[in-house]
Amino acid sequence: MPTWSLVSICVLLCIVVRWGVSLNSYSGAGKPPMFGDYEAQRHWQEVTYNLPPQEWYFNTTDNDLNYWGLDYPPLTAYHSWICAYIAKTINPDWVELHKSRGYESPSHKLFMRATVLVADLLIYIPAVVLYCLYLTDGSSKKKVSTLLCFLLYPGLILIDYGHFQYNGVSQGFALWGVLALGLGWDVSGSMAFSLALNYKQMELYHALPFFCYLLGKCVKLGLMGKGLFLLVRIAVTVLVTFALCWLPFLSDPHQALQVVRRIFPVARGLFEDKVANAWCSLNTLIKIRSILSSESQLQFSFACTLLAVLPSSIRLLIKPNFWQFKLALVNSSLAFFLFSYQVHEKSILLAKKKSLDCKCIAVLVLVPLCSMLPLFLKDGLLAPYTVTSLAFLLLSIYLLSALEHCSEEELRLGAYRKLGTGPKLQLIVSVVLVPPPHLPDLFPVLVSATAFLHFLGTFIYFNVVQFSRPLSKKSQKKNN
Repeated sequence: MPTWSLVSICVLLCIVVRWGVSLNSYSGAGKPPMFGDYEAQRHWQEVTYNLPPQEWYFNTTDNDLNYWGLDYPPLTAYHSWICAYIAKTINPDWVELHKSRGYESPSHKLFMRATVLVADLLIYIPAVVLYCLYLTDGSSKKKVSTLLCFLLYPGLILIDYGHFQYNGVSQGFALWGVLALGLGWDVSGSMAFSLALNYKQMELYHALPFFCYLLGKCVKLGLMGKGLFLLVRIAVTVLVTFALCWLPFLSDPHQALQVVRRIFPVARGLFEDKVANAWCSLNTLIKIRSILSSESQLQFSFACTLLAVLPSSIRLLIKPNFWQFKLALVNSSLAFFLFSYQVHEKSILLAKKKSLDCKCIAVLVLVPLCSMLPLFLKDGLLAPYTVTSLAFLLLSIYLLSALEHCSEEELRLGAYRKLGTGPKLQLIVSVVLVPPPHLPDLFPVLVSATAFLHFLGTFIYFNVVQFSRPLSKKSQKKNN
């Protein structure tokens, strides 16, 4: 069968799976007064449609920031406005100011789910298809297998189509950036990643690898010749992209500063629920909240994140090739997830996605899914979680042989797969057993702590890989 026919089948299958998951519950369904992320996205549509941009990020009588106040960059707000404009034409009640708060109906759920699918079809899925066809090695069959793994990864599907978010947009823009850099289109890649940053601030997880790769490439070309010209073009592209995204807020510095304060809410503290990062895991042994002030927590987490990400970034700056770039994406995103400030469990998706072509299913796929299990249980998504996870593993490992003939020999990942046993046991314990009354959060804490150890091991391992002996000349040629 021709490659593009197989690609079409993969895309159709991923659409069916996504829509099947979307038929289930979502974050905060029927749970007033705050509901959940579904209501947050609907409320942002209400706010952006009915209020001028200058009021989107400010607390006013018409915009109560304590009720799902907008806290994502401007590109997310523009996306919400577009969705709201369409919603208004279908049913004005969906975005009516104040009166639409907590609105829930089957037709509105259908609309909201459709907006996620349309965004994926326009941004995320095309980026995945082109990346797998043009920047992965091997036969056509292997490329299609990798494509299917990308498109059917349950974590992203369950978060966007179950829990309800638009992570596919920011990850899609970032992947367009990776694709462009892999094809040598550095200016286009810079613009694509700038859009990712302006959609979701968590794409900062990938910012240092992009910066170091492009700067290292410019230095390698020579800062007195072609390198300087490329650096200027990239800088102008990034500045123009950011200026266009922030245009409504640039006329008044107070406006711009308020947007920055909203998208970096440091006042909320170091901890965000039960997260599989260093701070939540360490806090079970050492009460960080009692020892360090809020300001000290911020400074300490910043220092730890910087120290964790610098070795990989410096290595990339010195050796700016595409193979190093992909490893740096993994290492930087894991460093940010493990040590940075105000981490959400959902942000483990950013640490996983760029490394999926390494095929280390046990750690890089199963563990993130297990770490997000408490969230999916809270949203009533256990059934789609179980079905999509088992189906994905079956397809990847047994039917498509996705773990064979990959870069495992180069990455030396054989023994590392065995680390997948722990998360499986934690999953079973979390679902089947009831925690003791005096320790109601016992199982979520165990899940997050176990997942943290796996993420830390993965982070250390891939840093070792990045600093290990060079690939063979044949592999170097493929990855440059």
